[in-house]
Amino acid sequence: MNNSTQPFWRSLLFCPANSEKFIARAHERKADAVILDLEDSISILEKPQAREKLKQSIVRISQGGPDVLVRINRDLDLAVADIAAAVCPELYGLVIPKVKGPEHLQLLVELIEINEQKFNVKPGHTKLLALVETPEGIARINEIAKASPRLVGMAVGGEDLATELDAEPNADSLYVAKMLGVLAARAAGILPIGVIGSVADINNNDQHYKEMLGRSRRLGFAGATCVHPRQVAMINEAFSPGSAQVNAAKRIVQAYEDAKKNGKGAFEFDGRMIDAPIVARAQRLLVQLDQQKNFS
Repeated sequence: MNNSTQPFWRSLLFCPANSEKFIARAHERKADAVILDLEDSISILEKPQAREKLKQSIVRISQGGPDVLVRINRDLDLAVADIAAAVCPELYGLVIPKVKGPEHLQLLVELIEINEQKFNVKPGHTKLLALVETPEGIARINEIAKASPRLVGMAVGGEDLATELDAEPNADSLYVAKMLGVLAARAAGILPIGVIGSVADINNNDQHYKEMLGRSRRLGFAGATCVHPRQVAMINEAFSPGSAQVNAAKRIVQAYEDAKKNGKGAFEFDGRMIDAPIVARAQRLLVQLDQQKNFS
């Protein structure tokens, strides 16, 4: 998958699928994507009722601008019902929790294909965001990242993984697994979603949270999920290019074009040697800027 086919996701806001209060304003939160949750935030007794109005909520939120995804349940009997309740033309994709291997995703794709046909959805329309949240999944993370053409992003779920590891969900315990996720996602051409740390503490100090987001962006993450609307603006800022970055990128790309005319592949620029990887990063940043403008 190339960058032009990737979604533009800096912020992905979780919203309980049965909460009319949150759904009513979900499209106003400025998140690039809204994830209607049928998993952790919904009790087993409330799941059938949450499914009943799911498509209505998907249509309602998507009309406001953001991409809409649905996080389904891991248990297969629940996942079958979740997929049937979610698949529709207005749905961007499904968030698949606790993925332990590519076979898991490929099985669910079969169910998705059946429901796309049933609900008159264009074949291949429904995309996937995989959540890898177990040691078994981390061990197969490269296979998972390449499991399906429908896969557009992948995240290593810190809270569940920390529980499996009997560890605290912090930057130290999650660093290796999170970075394996970034490497696998980038190698597969999909978006690495997440942060180095926990997203559960919504009362965290803003400065500390912004520093964590900045570090995550520098390490290669493309965007982050969040559980509270107040976090959206901070995430969007952290994963958007700043004016200094934009200006530098434009100058590098222009200098590269000038160097090419003179038959040079590498050149000196502002005291630095510039070659193909640096130019590629500058070009990618400018593509992201165009995506941001088109989304705004």
